[in-house]
Amino acid sequence: MSTPKPKAQSSAPAFLGGAVKPAKPADAFFHVVPVPFVGERHKQSTMATAPDAVLQASQNLETWDGRSNPSRHGIHTHAAVDCKGGAEKALQKIAGEISAIAKQNKFAIGLGGDGMITYAMVKGLLDAGVENFGVIQIDAQADLKDKDDGEQWSEACVMKRIVDEDVPLFQLGVRSFSKEEADARRVNGVKFYDADWLVSRNVQKVELPGEFPDKVFLSIDVDGFDASVFPSPTSVPGGLGWWQVLSIIESISQQADIIGMDFTEFNPVAGKPVHDTTAALLLYRIMGIVERSRL
Repeated sequence: MSTPKPKAQSSAPAFLGGAVKPAKPADAFFHVVPVPFVGERHKQSTMATAPDAVLQASQNLETWDGRSNPSRHGIHTHAAVDCKGGAEKALQKIAGEISAIAKQNKFAIGLGGDGMITYAMVKGLLDAGVENFGVIQIDAQADLKDKDDGEQWSEACVMKRIVDEDVPLFQLGVRSFSKEEADARRVNGVKFYDADWLVSRNVQKVELPGEFPDKVFLSIDVDGFDASVFPSPTSVPGGLGWWQVLSIIESISQQADIIGMDFTEFNPVAGKPVHDTTAALLLYRIMGIVERSRL
């Protein structure tokens, strides 16, 4: 008997829900976009349900994040992107949604879903005419393969698709990559601080490469964290800690404008809502960092 594939729910509450006054798109700075896209690699995972799980968990958050209230700038939650019809078609839909948000000079938050959505997020920014920005990736895997089992639209290839667009890449926390990916780093000028350096030295702040753009898109895969923060079927030992990640992001915000972000590869676990709440809190804490550095 085959295992039933998880399905994304049809609806979910807005981020923070009743805790804040619903914001019209034009009045909201933060735009949360649920993206239940799952590629072939993760068809049997629970990633498709992650956006709804995180939105549900956000109902329990306080609007005060400990230092400020980022919700006062408005949070608009979009309807989930329809990701049916194959990877390329889904990625085009996601890019279109992000492009429309970027053209309004709003801050898009892609709530995945599979790590491949990062390419669509970046493509949306490019399509909107956003120039001279780089991608900062927090992840366990380098995702720089040209193809994965013959497939170019796999999350294992997402950062290769991005550097193919001539977008600079800076990787943080990586601890699993192939010789092909190490070569791709060298050929494409990818800068990095891997986990063995960041974690062993308990690094709390990073310096961006001198030539890196002063606008950055932040891509966070849950595998970038240690499994004690986000347990995952694809966890790799030696990941970054909760406060370490937030401190590093804060240090990035002091050197560049964070212009958008995504959160990917989260697998909700039935009966363990603490991880859903952790994900929701992470997004809100990053909204606070962005608010305090840009608004």
